[in-house]
Amino acid sequence: MRVGLYPGTFDPVTHGHIDIIRRACSLVDRLVIGVAINRDKGPLFTLEERVAMIEAEAIPNGAATGCEIVVHPFENLLIDCARDVGAGIIIRGLRAVADFEYEYQMVGMNRVLDNSIETVFLMAEAQHQAIASKLVKEIARLGGDVSKFVTPAVNTALRARFDA
Repeated sequence: MRVGLYPGTFDPVTHGHIDIIRRACSLVDRLVIGVAINRDKGPLFTLEERVAMIEAEAIPNGAATGCEIVVHPFENLLIDCARDVGAGIIIRGLRAVADFEYEYQMVGMNRVLDNSIETVFLMAEAQHQAIASKLVKEIARLGGDVSKFVTPAVNTALRARFDA
């Protein structure tokens, strides 16, 4: 069984994330979506809320493609998380050249830690390349319309968070 790990904070999950999840499902039999517990980033949504959003948005995509999707919170090193879930592939989404520079360094470090785990980069589809969770949160915080960047359920959660 081919197992892939797609890690991120998913704060919140966007159309770009969902696109990468959908496309990653064509590469693996089981896709583990690693939801990072990153207190340094000060997430808008709790871990439980982010996990619930990912489950609601991603699991139907897996069912449609025959790919098993599992959501797995983690707080350890990415390479250790990959080992924990039995992943042979780490899947990373790229939006722009700036993403690649950071990811290239990460791959180098991960290869030193465990060279048996490969990293696969998927380029975001053109219509999703500008989407960043950080920008989505900022637009929503300032009262802007983020419906083009997130699903209706995530849009409702953002509105509820900022209208409260």
